[in-house]
Parts: sequence; C-alpha cells; structure tokens
Amino acid sequence: MKPENDLSPVSLAERLNATNGRPSGFDYLRLGLAVSVVIVHSVRTTYGVDSELWTTPLRAFVRAIIPMFFALSGFLVAGSLERSKTTLTFIGLRLIRIYPALAVEVALSAFLIGMALTAFPLATYLQDPLFLKYLLNVIGDIHYNLPGVFENNPVPKIVNAQLWTVPIELLCYMALTVLVLLGGVQRKILIPLAALGLGLAHLILRLHTDHWQLPNPGGVFGDTLLVVCFLAGVSLYLFRDKIVWSSRMFAGALIASIPLLWFVPFGDYPGVLTITYVTVYLGLTNVRRLSLIKGADYSYGMYLYGYVIQQLFVYLAAPRFWWVNVLVCVPASALFAAFSWHFIEKPAQNLRKPLSAAERHYLALGGYAAHRPPVRAGALNSLLAGLVFVVALYIAGRLEPEGLLWLAASQVVVVALAYVAPAPGVIAGF
Repeated sequence: MKPENDLSPVSLAERLNATNGRPSGFDYLRLGLAVSVVIVHSVRTTYGVDSELWTTPLRAFVRAIIPMFFALSGFLVAGSLERSKTTLTFIGLRLIRIYPALAVEVALSAFLIGMALTAFPLATYLQDPLFLKYLLNVIGDIHYNLPGVFENNPVPKIVNAQLWTVPIELLCYMALTVLVLLGGVQRKILIPLAALGLGLAHLILRLHTDHWQLPNPGGVFGDTLLVVCFLAGVSLYLFRDKIVWSSRMFAGALIASIPLLWFVPFGDYPGVLTITYVTVYLGLTNVRRLSLIKGADYSYGMYLYGYVIQQLFVYLAAPRFWWVNVLVCVPASALFAAFSWHFIEKPAQNLRKPLSAAERHYLALGGYAAHRPPVRAGALNSLLAGLVFVVALYIAGRLEPEGLLWLAASQVVVVALAYVAPAPGVIAGF
C-alpha cells in the first residue's frame, strides 16, 4: 500500500490489491454489459432490422459491448490462471463456469419453449434433425433453429442468436491454454506478442481480401478480433504491475474509442487497445456493492437467456415499440438470470472442491515435472498443446472462415517453439 501522501501513479496491480482482489467495478460492468446486449437486441427482435443502430453515433457504443465482454473475461480469467497450479485445473474451472448454465438454457429452449410453441406435431418436432442439432449447442457446436419455432417473428426461426459467442469464448480458453503450455507463464511477453501477431495477420488478410482498399467501418467485431481482445485483457493482467491505473488515460482511451469504432477505417484494430484499457479501468473501480449483487453474478444468465426471452415476448405479444420490449424483457431476463445463478451456476461451483482435491493429490505425488527431466516435461506440454489445438480446430470449424486464422497463427508459434529448449508450463501442463 502507498502512503497517503504518495502522489505517484497507481499501477493496476496496486489498485487491484487495494480492493483485496475483488473490486466491485467488474461486477457492475459485466451486469451493465449484459443489460446492454438485451437493450440492443430489442430493436432487431421487435422490428426485424437494426440498421439505425449502425448509422448513428450509437454505433461506437454498440460495437464496443461484445469486445468489452471479451477484454473483461481475459483479465479475470488470467487471475484464475494465476491461481491454478495446473493447466487441467484451469480448464476444469472454465468448464464448470460455462457448461452447466449453458446446458440448462439449451434444454429449456428445446424441451420447454420449443415443444410448447412448435407449429409441428410433437412427434415430428422431436424427430426433426434441427431438434437434435440444437442440442449440440451444449458442446459449443452452435445452431440457432428449432423446427417450427418462431417462424413468423420479425427475426424468423432464430431461437437464441446470442449463442454465437460461446465457441469464440471456448477458442479463447484454448488459445490461452496453448500459450501457457508453450511457456506463456515463464515468458509473459509471449501472450501480448501473440495478440499483436494475430491482429496484424488478420489486418493483412483483410486488406488482401478487400484488394488493398479502405473498407467502410465494420459492424460487430469478428471472431479473430474478439480473441485479440481476450488476449489483450490477459496481457493487462500479466503486466498489471507496469501499467498505470489513470483517470487521464481512461478519458483519453474512451475519447479515442468513439471515432475508432464509429467511422475510422480499420479503427477496430487500435480500438482493441483503447477498449481493453477502458474496460479494465472501469472494472477496477470499487463503488459500494448493492446487496442485490453481493456474492452473485447474474450477467451470464442475462446474456444466455436475454435473446430467447425477447423472441418469446415478441411471439406472444407482438410489441410495436422497442422500448416496450426492453421494459418487459430486461426484468424477465434478470429473473431467469437469478434462477440460473442460485439453482445452477452457484451450486455448480461445488464441483471446484473435488477438482481442488484432485489437484492437491496430484501435487502431493510430486506431479509429472517433479520426477521427469525438463526436456521430457516440456515435450509433454507440447503434446498436450497439440491436443488442445485439435479440439480448438474442431470448434473453429463451426465458425466463419476467419475463425481459423488465429489457429494457423498459433500453429506457427507451436512450430517455432518446438526448436527452443522446452520449459514446463504451469506444472508441466498437469
């Protein structure tokens, strides 16, 4: 802690320590972002189009929402990585956080909403390939349609469009795991370099695709740039002791983000940096927590349920105005989020206990690195990194083609580091 009369700049690490590692800003920020997603979707789900959002100054705000989610996730997940003594524990914690709530949301959509609203006979609905494919959402293989459901909505046939980010989030975890297994803990610079290399590679590919012409500013951030945002958030956490938590830097980054995301061609690339800093700065604020959010995180539930609730409301009530959609669906999404947290997500956290016990048992036995030469331990890391790469390749195959770009870049890193003396990852990857 700094003395009270010390006016030197405060680093991100010092700010994080001053809040005992639990600043309230991140709680408010992720909840605010989740509510913002519901509000933005209210226009499209009500009218079927949302082009006005992309032709006004609101464009910058709308474009920033999802990248801020990924930057926030990267910063917080990096803390989880640092606290994990093994890579498999880190992966296990991520799965516990993502999959239980996702599985329940998919089941409710398919077996409750779908069966109640389908225009098809029930037997036909259950035997339709679309129904079976929808269930694959629980493993990150995303499908949006259920047979005979929401066919006459302004956005027809789509049950939950917001699931498109789930495989990208999984890709982020895979990318970070590969980098850790290749020495990202010991060589921290590897992670921001990977983010920079991935961003530059994507920019070059985009220029080539557009025949080296300046394009119009884009819409939603693509898969690759969201991974870059995630890695940027991880990088700020890893170098938190060297980066200043400054209101002036925050104001500068916020002001710069508006034109970068609004009308500057290719502004989304430098915008990754400004958005990430804005996100982390806001997250490290520490205003008083309301009792409503103490010990609870409703943001993931709101994010998962918001779109399907909006589609259901539009199907039942056909509102004429987007703000009616907001007034009904934000509270309804909050109720489902509370249900998800208290009955699904929070109880699922109990799975962390056997995971921690398994980790302690493994470490008590000495772990792989304790009784293997560093070269062999490093070789095991490379093997595990390859397996993670294969899983990521499978997931990325369900994305747009650009989703494969970062995988190609990560493979280059794997090959390059194969010629460097290998070093263990967290605990030799296990």
